[in-house]
Amino acid sequence: MSEIKKVATRESYGKALAELGARVDNLVVLDADLANATKTDIFKKAFPERHFDCGIAEANMMCVAGGLSTMGIVPFVSSFAMFAAGRAFEQVRNTIGYPHLNVKIGATHGGISVGEDGASHQCCEDFALMRSIPGMTIMSPADGVEARAMVMAAYEMQGPVYLRFSRFATPVFHSEDFQFQIGKGELVQDGGDVAIIANGILVPEAIEAGKALAAEGISARVINMATIKPLDGEIVLKAAKECGRIVTVEEHSIIGGLGEAVCSFLAENCPVPVKRIGVNDEFGHSGPAGALLKAFGLCADNIAAQAKALLNK
Repeated sequence: MSEIKKVATRESYGKALAELGARVDNLVVLDADLANATKTDIFKKAFPERHFDCGIAEANMMCVAGGLSTMGIVPFVSSFAMFAAGRAFEQVRNTIGYPHLNVKIGATHGGISVGEDGASHQCCEDFALMRSIPGMTIMSPADGVEARAMVMAAYEMQGPVYLRFSRFATPVFHSEDFQFQIGKGELVQDGGDVAIIANGILVPEAIEAGKALAAEGISARVINMATIKPLDGEIVLKAAKECGRIVTVEEHSIIGGLGEAVCSFLAENCPVPVKRIGVNDEFGHSGPAGALLKAFGLCADNIAAQAKALLNK
């Protein structure tokens, strides 16, 4: 049996930028002294004249990107999620969000799977921050194939986009001909007893949880909600009506992220029991990425256990 390919979505992000840069000449990339880590150095090697290192000045970098976008240029601006969403929030809100500029923010190293860098770099609040900005589209790919497709889709759409990529390498489960649509959830596995709605690197864990539940005679529907905003209300509503119980899974605080978006939608449209799995109201800590995900319950075993507990209520 062949080994499952694992890729960090930040790697696919860098490669996708270089691929896109070869096709269009109005794409530029800005980075904040982290090109090797964000993988925008792949684009830099191919197009050095279109890559700009703005130094450790993320707020200024967002303003530069905003200015470039007013001249018909499509800037992809990159840093760690903690700095792109956290440190530069005011500039993202006022300089990019408020005038609804065509800037794409490629944030890497999101969530606790940043690992040994610890709590100061483990951004579990970025979805919440970006969701609060009117008109901001927010996406997080489940694997390397989806990451590439997401970059292409972000370039094609008009308006500000926040894309979150991971440092941690995860299984690739999409085929190379996968078609990605902004704002559309993806039915990965069908079922009728409980729905598991996940995003980012936890989608493969949700898939494994679904398989474990199936072995126990529980039919789980697994949905990849790669777009957090705008949320695909249609697929959520259908899951609520047909499954009756929902588990949300994300590498983000349970406050303000995917789980809260799903709960807010269902509270107004179809109230059903929901269990949110994510980082509780606490900071992360340093450690190996895989061990941290398990310690915080962001793993297939806990997803399956929480789904069963919800069914037994």
